Amino acid sequence: MSDINSLFDLAIIGAGINGAGIARDAAGRGLSVAIVDSGDVGGATSSASTKLIHGGLRYLEYYAFGLVRKALAEREVLLDIAPHITWPQPFVLPHAPGMRPEWLLRLGTFLYDNLARRQVVPGSARIDLRSERAGRALASDYRSAMRYWDGWVDDARLVVDNLKDARERGALVLPRTPVARAARVGDVWELALADGRTLRARRLINAAGPWAEDVARRVMGLNDAPPLRLVQGSHIVTRRVHLGRDAFMLQQPDGRIIFIIPYERDYSLIGTTEGDVQRPEDATVSDAEVSYLLAAANRYLARPLTPDDVVHRFVGVRPLILETGKADKETTRDYRLVEHAGQDAMTVVGGKITTYRVLAEDVMARIAPRCKGWTGSAPLPGGAIERRRGEHGQAAFKRWLEDLQRREADYDPKLIKRLAMTIGAPTQTLLAGGLGRNLGGVFEAELDYFRREEWAVSSADVLWRRTKLGLHLDAAAQGEVARWFGEEPAAAAEIPAGHRFARPGIA
Repeated sequence: MSDINSLFDLAIIGAGINGAGIARDAAGRGLSVAIVDSGDVGGATSSASTKLIHGGLRYLEYYAFGLVRKALAEREVLLDIAPHITWPQPFVLPHAPGMRPEWLLRLGTFLYDNLARRQVVPGSARIDLRSERAGRALASDYRSAMRYWDGWVDDARLVVDNLKDARERGALVLPRTPVARAARVGDVWELALADGRTLRARRLINAAGPWAEDVARRVMGLNDAPPLRLVQGSHIVTRRVHLGRDAFMLQQPDGRIIFIIPYERDYSLIGTTEGDVQRPEDATVSDAEVSYLLAAANRYLARPLTPDDVVHRFVGVRPLILETGKADKETTRDYRLVEHAGQDAMTVVGGKITTYRVLAEDVMARIAPRCKGWTGSAPLPGGAIERRRGEHGQAAFKRWLEDLQRREADYDPKLIKRLAMTIGAPTQTLLAGGLGRNLGGVFEAELDYFRREEWAVSSADVLWRRTKLGLHLDAAAQGEVARWFGEEPAAAAEIPAGHRFARPGIA
């Protein structure tokens, strides 16, 4: 690993998914890399998404075929290189009278199936909700639907795994390290860190997400970054409404789409809203948004949800490129790379979690065009398990997990599965060393692993980002986790820091 006093080839501000992907790709091509963030890795937007790797079926209505095709191709790549934290996810899209006609739903899903090559994701099909298990969760008014497939991902863990791989390849990862100022001194960027240290690099990349425009102007002193439109997306977690593994994609009278996704075994995730916000720090899940999401779901559900069914809420801020005159649904989710002329600096704006790896490759094509891309076939650390010749990551992971459960028969198979679908391959070593004391559903060895290997320093880091155990552990167990980190027990029950916002890489 490089020392902070080194002269780095590349410094990155912002350890969300885009910054993490760039750091991994660059380090794997032999560049010396440092990445800084004022908060936890993936502590803002990248841990507050709808957890989907998808092409964006609804974007077809706006003829965004290039974006959808690119994202669909990446869906297959991520399912292969990160099989421990991803899986194919079926969606049921009911036909609703007065909304998009059934022929249009069929056409849209047909195009979706055929815009990119599919390896493990099945094709779409029309289903009769009256005879399908999924249909029993819906009101009897809804009789037919299209079932199509996308992918699910643990967004926060995707960030962590990219950064772990970057570190293994020599990158310096500095979370909770605000940047007070970045200035060009000769042919080197000097980043004055809030703790008094200085980071020096030949090139600087601003990947600060919702704060990218602010970082460019206030921290880097550059005025040529494009303006951003900040859109907050609120989500709620409720009692489980699903009877099977299907998620629901639900059309709304206002033209919007709402997802209801099976979540953390016992719950359902409902999202998302779209509303403009002036600053990322202002984002919050309002009672009005909760009411909107509940009403949107209840328009379809056989057993309506009430506010008492909401067990958790969180909000993410999407940094969209400002496109004057375009509505929420029409604003592009694609990214733009802005090179600051003569400065050896770049600002990354826009993008979506599905295409983070392609974004990183595009960045590298500009700053290191002679280096060959490699991330599309190299498994992330948790997915680095033995594969048979020609075996897809999803099949290999399933086989590996079943074998691990057989070999470690002294452990509860459900515990092994939880660990494997969190940290992946290192589960084997963790189990072999013993898990230590049970703190009420989480083990001391887990906490030590998250602190030692994954930059966790607080109960919130573990309960809401490295895992989602905050939904499962009772107050006593959460208090034990807080005490393990040297906090007051009440700290574990506070609003998780990643579901508020701290500025990535900014003092």
